[in-house]
Amino acid sequence: MARVGENGVNNAIDTRTKEQKAIDEWLPITSNRNAKWWYSTMHNVTAMVGAGVLSLPYAMSQMGWGAGVTAMLLSWIITFYTIWQMVEMHEMIPGKRFDRYHELGQCAFGEKLGLWIVVPQQMIVEVSTCIVYMVTGGKSLQKFQEIIFPNVKPFKLTYFITFFSSIEFFLSMLPNFNSLSSVSFVAAVLSIAYSFIAWTASIKEHAIGTQVVSYGPRSSKSSDNVFMFLSALGNIAFSYAGHNVVLEIQATIPSTPENPSKKAMWKGVLIAYIIVAICYLPVAFVGYWVFGNGVDDNILLTLHRPVWLVAAANIFVVFHVIGSYQVYAMPVFDMFETFAVRSMKFKPSFILRFVVRMVFVAFTLFVSITIPFFGGLMGFFGGFALAPTSYYLPCIIWLILKKPKRFGLSWTINWVCIIVGILLTLLSPIGGMWSIIKSVKTYQFYQ
Repeated sequence: MARVGENGVNNAIDTRTKEQKAIDEWLPITSNRNAKWWYSTMHNVTAMVGAGVLSLPYAMSQMGWGAGVTAMLLSWIITFYTIWQMVEMHEMIPGKRFDRYHELGQCAFGEKLGLWIVVPQQMIVEVSTCIVYMVTGGKSLQKFQEIIFPNVKPFKLTYFITFFSSIEFFLSMLPNFNSLSSVSFVAAVLSIAYSFIAWTASIKEHAIGTQVVSYGPRSSKSSDNVFMFLSALGNIAFSYAGHNVVLEIQATIPSTPENPSKKAMWKGVLIAYIIVAICYLPVAFVGYWVFGNGVDDNILLTLHRPVWLVAAANIFVVFHVIGSYQVYAMPVFDMFETFAVRSMKFKPSFILRFVVRMVFVAFTLFVSITIPFFGGLMGFFGGFALAPTSYYLPCIIWLILKKPKRFGLSWTINWVCIIVGILLTLLSPIGGMWSIIKSVKTYQFYQ
């Protein structure tokens, strides 16, 4: 029987050199393969139930009940199917693990084309998500200050985002995914907590009945409503972004021929997706039902009472996005560090890791304090980058590698997902860019 080594590679067919093994043991994705199935749940919940859930009532208000409910449920079903595909394809070739999204892409499209197709999209997703989470952390800290110290002149948003980034500078030195397990556990628990607070506090405000609720269009201009509808599609797409790190998470789980990693990974993903539904659907539907088209692009900014509970929810968001930022940043660190040691021939070292990670965090800080537009950023990046990698790229790869029967059930389902995903990619960035441009007109930079 073939023996599987510590790095999760079948020793009978392991052709790596001693230098390649040393590099794999240093890189953050492949350095530790001792994760348990519940690590998958924690990391996936942390990755998915993030800033996106807070924008769902706003997205509903831009779409209305019919289109909004349809988009929410269809997105959950499609991305649940595509994440299953990725888990299945992780070890579809015996003795080989596709530890990174681009490695799976290279298997499907070829060594060079696979890199050009997958890496730019995945990089945009992960960098943009880190930027949005940095904005979210800063705004939630600012909201907390406004609630707890209402008579104190509020600090600039730039200061709060900078303070948030200082925590990320420190945590970015954690070497790999498994070292994030405690951070992810806290983040996952708190994401469930603030999602619960968001819809229960909304019901409490509804019971007071102090406001008139309208479910009509948000604007009197038809063109504005069209752009907002498109932006809302991007916001929903942004909420389902876990696919961009799913292979990297699965890479941390041990695997043997008798007990492949997909068993543990799928168990963790299944529970994570149930949690996603429990968090997303009540927040989206209850939030819109209570506030109608008067809801903000972050529902916690709309809530006012009970004061202590809203303040707690905002702090929970801060701690959650601290962990989410690191989950999305880790594959980026891996890409840059892989390039540095394999292509540029740098020696693996703490100094190299320190420089790479500090530069990345500094870059996301600069962008987030320059364009801190929560809703517009999610609408634009949700369609432009997250829709391809979550909605239809796994389906294209599945068709190429699995070759299902033409016009059969699997073939048809994949093509439906591809068509829906391409429409999202083409349409939603238009609405997101419109929202950003509209915000820029009244925004003072570094305010």
